[in-house]
Amino acid sequence: MSAVLERMDFRAEALRIGGERVRTARSIDVLNPYNGERVGTAPVAGIDDVRRAFDIAHAYVPRLSRYERSAILNLAAVLLRARTEEASDLITAESGLSKKDSLYEIGRVADVLNFGANEALRDDGQVFSCDLTPHGKQRKVITTREPLLGVITAITPFNHPMNQVAHKVVPAVATNNRMVLKPSEKVPLSAYYFADLLYEAGLPPEMLQVVTGDPREIGDELLTNPQVDLITFTGGVSIGKYIASRAGYRRMVLELGGNDPLIVMDDADLDKASDLAVQGSYKNSGQRCTAVKRMLVHEKVAAAFTARVVEKTRAWRHGDPMDRGNDMGTVIDEAAARRCQQVVDEAVAQGARLLAGNRREGALYSPTVLDRVRPEMTVVREETFGPVSPILTFGSIDEAIAISNGTAFGLSSGICTNRMDDATRFAKELKVGTVNLWEVPGYRIELTPFGGIKDSGLGYKEGVQEAIKSFTNGKIFTLPW
Repeated sequence: MSAVLERMDFRAEALRIGGERVRTARSIDVLNPYNGERVGTAPVAGIDDVRRAFDIAHAYVPRLSRYERSAILNLAAVLLRARTEEASDLITAESGLSKKDSLYEIGRVADVLNFGANEALRDDGQVFSCDLTPHGKQRKVITTREPLLGVITAITPFNHPMNQVAHKVVPAVATNNRMVLKPSEKVPLSAYYFADLLYEAGLPPEMLQVVTGDPREIGDELLTNPQVDLITFTGGVSIGKYIASRAGYRRMVLELGGNDPLIVMDDADLDKASDLAVQGSYKNSGQRCTAVKRMLVHEKVAAAFTARVVEKTRAWRHGDPMDRGNDMGTVIDEAAARRCQQVVDEAVAQGARLLAGNRREGALYSPTVLDRVRPEMTVVREETFGPVSPILTFGSIDEAIAISNGTAFGLSSGICTNRMDDATRFAKELKVGTVNLWEVPGYRIELTPFGGIKDSGLGYKEGVQEAIKSFTNGKIFTLPW
């Protein structure tokens, strides 16, 4: 394990408030999900700490030029790439994600930083001529984008401990905004690590402040503080709807859960489709809103496809997350593993057939395959946030679309077919934010728009460019021309 986990400041952590490291009387032990060892500690902020952070942020007026913002983000990316191993070790230690997954995450975080640096340099305005109609005038309309008047509250989940943070923080820095960040109390150290990189790269600390603690104690203050202009949240549906009920007259960007299908038509290359199915189900221990949560397979090819998925699942190595030979580590904690086991056991009791997995040891839960699954079973009706592959069958494209759309979620999807008429029907008729042809539902790059509808979100998109739009106010300037 690298030296970063031995540094005392990660074992007696402090809030990042303004330019100070504020130590608190209470702290959270951050435990390794695989072996239960303490990785470090994080402070428990109180309401007064949160209010102070908002006061400092609101009083500060960022004056970084585009060049300066871009330079800070690019330098942070250079620093992070140089420290890939220690940053990856930290993610793996506090989240249980395998080294393969955490190394990949560090690459993604660096991409977010570089994309943000590029966007900071991009002119954000448009120019319109006004002499376009008989009653027009010799004028120009110029549009610009400005930082929000107030402060951004960002709340991030546990499943991508650093990348979820980056997707909130980087667009804020690129647009000269001020942010108060509350990362998940289950994985707070990666957020502090990322913030410290940005401070080292030259970011004024007033522009990014990090508070950790019990959401039941400080959550409402993060939502209702009068200095807050926008709330950006990634996490579960119930919390997202609670935020919506409390936020009042504020802008909200809510990226919530998913129940994403991989749809396999009867003309599909089954080797390629089963590769996508397994990768989409088990990467990141299945803990992604865009993981393959349901495999919808045409009945003509279901048996052959299922056999391939079972074979590849059994070859998917899981165990000690620090072992580079393992493809998968743990889920976030033992309670999450028990939840996976519970919904699988329930499905089996209701007639599903267990073909592989469903073994648990603490937070370690084996990759699991079920077939004979029906849409009303909890394992596919709700979001099973873990490495479970439920297989459902259908007889026609109409039925596939109906099953796919038959949940409360609408985030993403993956399609396996070579018939463009079917592909275009899926693109038009699936009620989701993204349709990926011959790719897993989770495919994207960090720049592109991302987000869902229905219980997966309000339709607003994330991704660096789209977040920049949400994090700014448009202003119109007209002049004679």
